[in-house]
Amino acid sequence: MEQSNISKSHKLSMDNRKRLTLTGIKDVVSFDLTQILLESTLGMIHIKGSDIKVTRLSLEKGEVDIEGTVDSIVYSDVKDYGEKGKSILKRMFK
Repeated sequence: MEQSNISKSHKLSMDNRKRLTLTGIKDVVSFDLTQILLESTLGMIHIKGSDIKVTRLSLEKGEVDIEGTVDSIVYSDVKDYGEKGKSILKRMFK
């Protein structure tokens, strides 16, 4: 059985709204130039902004680096994305 190296703790570091470093990341659910949806050990993270790019991703270590202009970061429970009859994207873009 494989052992996961993903850190159980979650850390977010941001420099001047231009660079983000996150740990405790389980998955990148979706992304484009204006938003990124991540699943972390503490729930879902929805990052909105402009010209957002994932510059480094290591799911083995649970780390991700993001560059671009960050306008908002919203945390929510994973269960909030499990409403029946709605896709995750429909709930995200209400």
